[in-house]
Amino acid sequence: MSDDRSDLDPLLAPDSVAVVGASPDNWYSGKLVDNLLEYGYEGDVYLVNPGRDTAWGMHCYDDVGGLPETVDLVVCCVPRAVTVDVLREVGERGVPAALVITAGFAEADAEGEHLQAELVDVADKYDMHVAGPNCIGLANVVEGTVLTSTCSRQPEPGSIGLVSQSGALAFTTFFERAADEDVGFSHVVSTGNEAALSATDIVEYLGSQDAVDVVCAYVEGLDDPRRFVRVADDAARNGTPVLTVKVGRSSVAEAAILSHTGSVTGSDDAWAGAFSQVGVERVPDIPDLLGRAKAHAAFDPPASNRICIASTSGGMGSLLADMAAKRGLELPDIDDDTERALLNMDGLLTFGELHNPADIRGQGADVLPEITDVLFTDDAFDAYVFAIGLPAVGEDADAIADSLLAVADAATDPVFLLWTGRKEPFEPGGTQPYERVRQRMPLYYDPGRCMDAVASLFEAGENADRLAERPSRAALERDAGWSVESDDPDAVDAADATDYGIDLPSDDVLSWTRAARLLEAFGIDVHSTALATNASEAADAAADFGFPIVLKIDSPDVPHRTDADAVRVGLEDTAAVRDAYETIVANTRAYAPDARIEGVLVQPYVDAGVETLVGATRDDAFGPVVTVGSGGVAVELHDDTAVRLAPLSKEDAYDAIEATTLEERFGGYRGDPPRDVDALVDLLEAVGRLAAVIDGVAELDLNPVVVHEDGVSIVDVLVRTN
Repeated sequence: MSDDRSDLDPLLAPDSVAVVGASPDNWYSGKLVDNLLEYGYEGDVYLVNPGRDTAWGMHCYDDVGGLPETVDLVVCCVPRAVTVDVLREVGERGVPAALVITAGFAEADAEGEHLQAELVDVADKYDMHVAGPNCIGLANVVEGTVLTSTCSRQPEPGSIGLVSQSGALAFTTFFERAADEDVGFSHVVSTGNEAALSATDIVEYLGSQDAVDVVCAYVEGLDDPRRFVRVADDAARNGTPVLTVKVGRSSVAEAAILSHTGSVTGSDDAWAGAFSQVGVERVPDIPDLLGRAKAHAAFDPPASNRICIASTSGGMGSLLADMAAKRGLELPDIDDDTERALLNMDGLLTFGELHNPADIRGQGADVLPEITDVLFTDDAFDAYVFAIGLPAVGEDADAIADSLLAVADAATDPVFLLWTGRKEPFEPGGTQPYERVRQRMPLYYDPGRCMDAVASLFEAGENADRLAERPSRAALERDAGWSVESDDPDAVDAADATDYGIDLPSDDVLSWTRAARLLEAFGIDVHSTALATNASEAADAAADFGFPIVLKIDSPDVPHRTDADAVRVGLEDTAAVRDAYETIVANTRAYAPDARIEGVLVQPYVDAGVETLVGATRDDAFGPVVTVGSGGVAVELHDDTAVRLAPLSKEDAYDAIEATTLEERFGGYRGDPPRDVDALVDLLEAVGRLAAVIDGVAELDLNPVVVHEDGVSIVDVLVRTN
């Protein structure tokens, strides 16, 4: 290999391939060799099968050791019982990569788990990249390397890179559906059990390839999702967006994933937050993924979200306008000069006024190139949607297709074509008009998917600009002391609380004093609070603070004080404070007779602010995450929170707040004064750093955090330890 080749090139761009177990009598290996030989591979191909002298008119070797050269890639199609032995021989020969099609490993039974562990050991020993096992295969379409048995036709090259944790979906669904729509891929990779090579490794490779304009990923679960996020972050920063179908929103899907892949899925909120932080676009299904991906393959992101819509149907134009607004796209007015030029066109039957969306009526399809010549001169727009609500087959459709292709040739900005008419010809046969169009440029039949593609293209450009102005995920995690270069997802150099002079008990809830000390170590100041161990101390502290006063129990065994009726608010004098102290202690004893009581907390009453929740916990897949949202006693009744991976950048914190209703409330909701969002952002950053650095904290709950016009007050704290 030359020095400028990637480590994964032997797997994904091999100059030579050997297929072990190659036999025309075996469907998997037979079809794989057929496809490799017939679909344009130009490298050297060797067959290994000790039971045959020849196959496909080629000599069959007895073993890998007998090959005349050390190949780049060995494809393994042998029974699982001998797979590890074959891989060991492959490693001893110095082959850098292997593709294991064979199934029956960790996805099957205990013996399969044992064999897969041995496979990993062999891959590690020989520093060999092994894809699979239980893998449908892969294709590098740009170089004509098709190594799968499930590809029913020769792939056409494109610039979409696809990685899928489901092998069947990769080729029999993603690829076939795309091929039906004349959408081409640069690469299609199924990752199987990911014993030694993960989907993240493939995404990282695809994101670095000049031939790839967009990466599509089907993800069920990942052993190291944080690395996936870092890799996607790097790709987006380099101008290669990552679009992902991430399944597992429902409990049923989550259980199916676990049984299918053995991966830890993590909470869906954590996935959504992580994707938001690095600009990964989560796509609901396969048709949407392909619809958006083909836009990225065809166009660079527009300079702005300002679009022009022209439609042969006024109703369709109005529908598209609503869809555009919902997706954050703007429809500026058509310039006066542009409007006059259009109204003066002889072939355009439009009277009086012309707006955006422009109703060009059915006759507009006959003069579409003339219309677009005028619209393209209007500097108000950076992308265009032309909707044709007429049949896409038949004699008239041929002329429309010619016009659409002429429009595409003349455009310098992204142009999206929506053709919603009939596609079934009366007399089947030959290439239909709409098919001629989609062979040259993206064509959409559904208004929603068309507008999703427009929004996706704009979002990719916006994400690249947004990410360029903030620290990368890798930089943030390095600053927290994490070993982000390691392939081990547990390689996090988290600090111990004792490094900060704090003794954290194991599997417990911290008292207020301990919790406050932990927070203060990270620059987080709690609300003024005194701990009283009798009624007199409580009365004295209240007098020092000034009234009104709040009292609440401080007990590690009563984390939710309101459940024990152990909170009193708005106390106006020392007598009320004394009575409240005794009542709170008595209620706590009645609620939890064995509870450890540190005392009663005395605080000045806090008002004039927006109650907010700030929390941190450890997600099963992602580890430390931070939550922000509406706070107070009714927090569980409101679905108004945003989750982000810790640590957070300042920009991450602002984005999280914007994802809730807090931003509206902070801005002066219903006449209230504006609130100090910057102070809340600083708090979120600090909590994120604490969560990332101290691995002994299982849960941190600051609720409520009252956000004032100037600053914040942390009124209550709950910290659970591991």
